Amino acid sequence: MNQILEELRAGLWAVWNRRWMALAIAWGVCLLGWLAVSLMPNTYESEAKIFVQVDDALAEQIGVGANARERQIDRIRQTLVSAQNLETIIRSTRIGDSVSTPVQMEAARAGLAKNISVVSEGENIFEITAQSGRGNLSDSENAELAQTIAQRMIDIFREQNLGGARGEMEESIEFLNRQLAEREEELAAAEERRLAFESANPELIGGAEAIATQMASTRAELRSVEADLAAAQASLASLQGQLASTPRTINVGGGGASAPTALMQAEGQLAALRARGLTDSHPDIIAAERTVASLRERSAGSGGGGGGGGIPNPAYSSLQASMGERQSNVMSLQSRAAALRAEIASINASAAREPGAAAEAQRISRDYEVLREQYDELLEDREELRLSDQLASQNNALQFEVIDPPTTPRAPSAPNRPLLLLGVLIAGLGAGAGTAYALSKLGSTFATASQLERTFGLPVIGTITHTFTEAGRDLRRKRFKYFAAGLGGLGVLCIVLVGVEFVQRSNVA
Repeated sequence: MNQILEELRAGLWAVWNRRWMALAIAWGVCLLGWLAVSLMPNTYESEAKIFVQVDDALAEQIGVGANARERQIDRIRQTLVSAQNLETIIRSTRIGDSVSTPVQMEAARAGLAKNISVVSEGENIFEITAQSGRGNLSDSENAELAQTIAQRMIDIFREQNLGGARGEMEESIEFLNRQLAEREEELAAAEERRLAFESANPELIGGAEAIATQMASTRAELRSVEADLAAAQASLASLQGQLASTPRTINVGGGGASAPTALMQAEGQLAALRARGLTDSHPDIIAAERTVASLRERSAGSGGGGGGGGIPNPAYSSLQASMGERQSNVMSLQSRAAALRAEIASINASAAREPGAAAEAQRISRDYEVLREQYDELLEDREELRLSDQLASQNNALQFEVIDPPTTPRAPSAPNRPLLLLGVLIAGLGAGAGTAYALSKLGSTFATASQLERTFGLPVIGTITHTFTEAGRDLRRKRFKYFAAGLGGLGVLCIVLVGVEFVQRSNVA
């Protein structure tokens, strides 16, 4: 702790020993700093708040209400600082007085864009801030210019939102109509390509999955047809055996036992047919019953006379008719089985060339779907714009109100010149003291006996006190007064500059 105090004393002695140089450096730094601060132009800021209400019950019901309006307000807010709007503000204010070339206009737009901000506060309130700090204008002129810029921003907001929306809406609808016409032509061409490919390759519709499904279905159908064919062939073979054992005619001659025998055979055939499960409405049963009835009539009418003869066996005729049907069914099933085998071969051939063709089909379908989605989106956007246009013309959902109009600022927003003046004073004093202390470290003198002992490692026997004569003391007091006057002059000058700054601020109209 003692060493720290000793170092502090040594530092103060070093600065005091070079106080005139420190004071001169402080004056030089302060004068240059205050000159720089005085040359900095004041920047004045004008603020305004506007309220935009976008709620509308009818608009929400038809789907183009608050959301669409909010998007429109956001778009306008973002485009308020566009190059065209900035150029309009420049030409309608004093900023344009010094602009005569495109290069100057570009520089003026860039500078104005930095001095304008539009901030959204909540859902419906926007704050517009405009700044002006031009060096070629006075404080009152800068304050008036800031207010004018803010007012022009409000005017542009009102014009774009309430006046210019209709023309822009019509241009947007016309643009969408042109885009829809182009997409419609492209969609028709894509539809023709897809239909042509599907007509040329019907088996490839659906890709590999559809081919596999078709193959499985065809093979299952072929197995079913082959099973039906085997059953039909077995039934035909059985019917052929039954037909071979059935006589073509039935004898009804005049012999003593011929008629009864024929009648018994006919009744036996009828019983055999019923034993097979045939109903009375079956053609074979009806034919057999007629034969039995005819034989009974003939047997009763002929008595015991007459010569012999024979009649066609109806059972044989019925079996022949059934065999024809069975043969036709077998041939039909054989034809169907052959057609299914040919179809399976065709599907196998399609599967062999499916990868390339399927890729082509997928590409065609993808192009068509993309164009169709784009067309649907454009059509939806156009209808939404039309509804928005009709709603805007019949029931304006936008309510615009200026909450805080832009006023002429009374005090500059930047720079904080009083604080800068005090900062320059502190920096000047610090620069003088720091320079004096740094020079003391470069010298070969020692402020205290302890420093001398630590440096050389030898004990100090004693120190000699600096004594002054009466004339020396007078000279010392006079120099001290001069130094105090010089140091106090810095403070007084700083206070005067701060006072002048406040006076200038109060004079701003």
